[in-house]
Amino acid sequence: MKLRLVLFSFCALLFSSLPSNAQQEREARLWLTTPDRAAVVAPQAASLRFSSEAAQLPVLTVDDAQHFQTMDGFGFALTGGSAQLLMRMSVTQRTALLRELFTTGGDGIGVSYLRVSIGASDMNERVFSYDDLPAGEADAEMAKFSLGPDRADVIPVLKEILAIRPGIKILGSPWSAPAWMKTNDDVKGGELNPEYYSAFAKYFVKYVEAMRAEGIAIDAITVENEPLNPKNTPSMVMFAQQQDKFIAKDLGPAFEKAGIRTKVLLYDHNADVPSYPLSILGDPAASKYVDGTAFHLYGGEASVLTQVHDAYPKKNLYLTEQSVTEWRGGGSLGIAGPVTRVMIGATRNWSRNVLLWNLAADPQNGPHTNNGGCSGCSGAITLDGDSVTKNVAYYVVQHFSQFVPPGSVRVASSEMEQLASVAFLTPQGKVVLVVSNTANFPKPFAVKYHGKVFQTALPSESVGTYVW
Repeated sequence: MKLRLVLFSFCALLFSSLPSNAQQEREARLWLTTPDRAAVVAPQAASLRFSSEAAQLPVLTVDDAQHFQTMDGFGFALTGGSAQLLMRMSVTQRTALLRELFTTGGDGIGVSYLRVSIGASDMNERVFSYDDLPAGEADAEMAKFSLGPDRADVIPVLKEILAIRPGIKILGSPWSAPAWMKTNDDVKGGELNPEYYSAFAKYFVKYVEAMRAEGIAIDAITVENEPLNPKNTPSMVMFAQQQDKFIAKDLGPAFEKAGIRTKVLLYDHNADVPSYPLSILGDPAASKYVDGTAFHLYGGEASVLTQVHDAYPKKNLYLTEQSVTEWRGGGSLGIAGPVTRVMIGATRNWSRNVLLWNLAADPQNGPHTNNGGCSGCSGAITLDGDSVTKNVAYYVVQHFSQFVPPGSVRVASSEMEQLASVAFLTPQGKVVLVVSNTANFPKPFAVKYHGKVFQTALPSESVGTYVW
């Protein structure tokens, strides 16, 4: 009898010490960013205890029984200019910075998705493609294709990143086809000459295969960055009917023949022209090769992504570019606006990722191309030799990337006035809730989960990531 009592007491003690779901739900942690930088993704010392008591506050309900899209990751564009600046750093400082960006745990912010340009973007020091030729020449079979220009910076940096985070997803996007493939024989503007549709498809095949040979897996490509924008250097116009035909007749079959499983994403431009992706998704000949649609948010609203999702729910959505440079006078960190519009807006509307433009720039917002390069695109970090300054875009992404790993699933969270929110369930069973207070005054509220609540408040124009 005494032995049974001892065993019973031991078992009771053992089970009481286990972190059961009920006990895990009893408290949440908050990481806070305020516009005055008094807190920057800072863990708050006091935990937030769940209670059965009804709160006399507006209630934000998280419902992890309602599942939406699975997340692929959060990150930045690793432009050629970004990579060039990173390669100019000392090895020690570059390694430390890359570890902070791409590791999980400790001081790492867990960046899990990157975008690179196929050839040069407007945030490169000079324009190039991987098959540049003298005027009047052509290379339809891609015999002269070479990754050469990227071997000095983009490829070495990607290899360092992959050594730190082997599973990181990489998206490739061209700003233009090689000039000899275009109607104007120029790197800026013009259209893809129908004579070279097949050659451009082979260009993509060569790119994916050449990067694979370097140990770099390209998870997805977009057909053309901003196909309705002829103003960048480089750039190329590709209307919806042209992209539809190119995917259906050339790119899709070329990938299929080569056994390439890299995802094909269409459009890659602003959410103000939904007819572009909808018309291609509506064509079975092209749509069968397409994983989904890539959007930017310089024009249009994030709700357009849900419009496209509802029309074609089996196709995926991606937010592949948005510049976030919202600074205010007096050194204030304007974070609530971009977190609300871009990060929460995209993820609440089915986007599987969010990529900000771009990772790094120098103090003059360079390097960039002339006559069409972005002179106002600051990086998430400013690099001046080994000197590193973190800008608002860094923290905008950190509020998600540090806490929401790939494979997390978006779950339901109720909408509240001036408190935008999005919630995720991680593969480890944690709930992550990001809330942005766009009001110019503090907002107290309660969070309800599985019938229990905790009370909290966000200062004016602040962002909080809650984890339990």
